[in-house]
Amino acid sequence: MFLLKIFAISLIIYSCSAREEDVLDLGDSDFESKIAEHETALVMFYAPWCGHCKRLKPEYAKAAEDLLRNDPPVAMVKVDCTEAGKETCNKHSVSGYPTLKIFRNGEVSQDYNGPREAPGIVKYMKAQVGPSSSELKTSECLKNLLANEKESVLVGFFEKESDLKAAFLKVADKLREKVKFAHTSFKELLDTQKVKDGLVLFRPVHLQNKFEDNSVKYTGPADAADIQKFITKNFHGLVGHRKPDNKQEFENPLFVAYYSVDYVKNPKGTNYWRNRILKVAKDFIGKANFAVSANDEFQHELNEFGLDYVKGDKPVVTARDAKNQKFILKDFSVEGLDVFVNDVLEGALEPYLKSEAIPESNDQPLKVAVAKNFDEVVVNNGKDVLIEFYAPWCGHCKKLAPIFDELAEKLKDEDVAIVKMDATANDVPTPYEVRGFPTLFWVPKDSKDSPVKYEEGREVDDFVKYIAKHATNELKGYDRSGSPKADKTEL
Repeated sequence: MFLLKIFAISLIIYSCSAREEDVLDLGDSDFESKIAEHETALVMFYAPWCGHCKRLKPEYAKAAEDLLRNDPPVAMVKVDCTEAGKETCNKHSVSGYPTLKIFRNGEVSQDYNGPREAPGIVKYMKAQVGPSSSELKTSECLKNLLANEKESVLVGFFEKESDLKAAFLKVADKLREKVKFAHTSFKELLDTQKVKDGLVLFRPVHLQNKFEDNSVKYTGPADAADIQKFITKNFHGLVGHRKPDNKQEFENPLFVAYYSVDYVKNPKGTNYWRNRILKVAKDFIGKANFAVSANDEFQHELNEFGLDYVKGDKPVVTARDAKNQKFILKDFSVEGLDVFVNDVLEGALEPYLKSEAIPESNDQPLKVAVAKNFDEVVVNNGKDVLIEFYAPWCGHCKKLAPIFDELAEKLKDEDVAIVKMDATANDVPTPYEVRGFPTLFWVPKDSKDSPVKYEEGREVDDFVKYIAKHATNELKGYDRSGSPKADKTEL
């Protein structure tokens, strides 16, 4: 019995580590010889202490499990740049972590610029091997393709060479990383589909429904640009499955239903709610876009709408209109969604604004902006503005804090406002783009719609010189070079 328990435990340990073992761990001693054995390989150059690397590793391992079974297979490789792989990393000009590169037959083919989640990595790398469009030689091939693909597939049916086929293959080469393409000249398939020279977009089986056709025929000209527009318009259908690796493909105005979306463990339950979204979406074709998303994959988005957790089975629906303003429907029903969509599109609702409370007093030299007072403090204050968007946990922001306080004190009597805003607790308005912390912008008082990103030094003197040079009106205490003006009372 004891031996059986040991054996069972060993199986559990093996199964838990199997995915890690699917990733080849190479170094200076074996990288060149091993990488040359693989027709296509994705290599992650990393450092063990790197936070981004730690987050990527489990996704990378999950992707490896699928890609090893792909036909043809894709090898997944990792190289530790701090230990056994230092020379290899230097040879391939690795300067940041993680750096991912695609190798073909031992040589670098290109940098990897795809998603960083397992499904996205798998989809991206599958597109890197074999032809951009698979040739279907039997009816069974098409049947198997449509049964196994999890997203829409564009299939070309060509009795002979044609301009449409040439345009189709051109699009396939361009979009191979995003869309699955296939083509055929097999007579039985041409006869079955009743297409001699045409394209058909097939929807994935699990997303087929009674509100839209399971396939869409392309009726445009033999033009690559028109074919691409057709794909963009029809790929996700009336209500697409929005995931971390494809979220950028859904344009505003967009309505997203968040709930327990899971097409692996609970496809029936997932489609129960999706069908109710579809019932509304069919009446807004061309006016709005719709999608369903798993709430546990998009908790960060829900937080942007002030939602910490989606309770119960019912979806919570959020919306962004054409101006990217935010709206929420918490109590879901088909009738309620229909009214909600109409109201958002007609501008009849007050947008949701994520904001801290407006400070009771804002009399200090360093002004505090929140989403609710942003116009008052920044846009309509009649002054030039230097604003810092920060995060409370950011080390660089903490270092800048006393410098910004000193700067505000120095310029408190000038026609310039020094402002800070917590970008993690407030919606950052357009046109400010904040991707890291701290991010600073110079906002001239006569062109508030055109803030300029500040990328100069971050000492007090650096800020003073910049402001003195760029201020709309010359500062009272400093000339245009940033030098203090002589105090007339001392003359």
